[in-house]
Amino acid sequence: MSRTKTHVKKGDTVVVIAGAHKGAQGAIKEVQPAKSRVLIEGVRIIKKAVKPSQANPNGGFIEKEGPIHISNVKLAEAPKKSAPAKKKVAKK
Repeated sequence: MSRTKTHVKKGDTVVVIAGAHKGAQGAIKEVQPAKSRVLIEGVRIIKKAVKPSQANPNGGFIEKEGPIHISNVKLAEAPKKSAPAKKKVAKK
């Protein structure tokens, strides 16, 4: 059983760098390494028709995130913590 290595993981904050949703930012909800796809919160919202069921008696449309190819996302840079300034020592 082989495992495909990816540059992102669930919970990472990413930025979309290509495609219709370029510039969008969000946290990863799910990674699908076999399909090379990721689901990002609030990005690529699609409407899906659902039949009436016990859980949803009226049926209708639901909105959910659609997958984006993993090559179209990059990790968002975390704000860098600056080190405390060093004291300058006068030379004698």
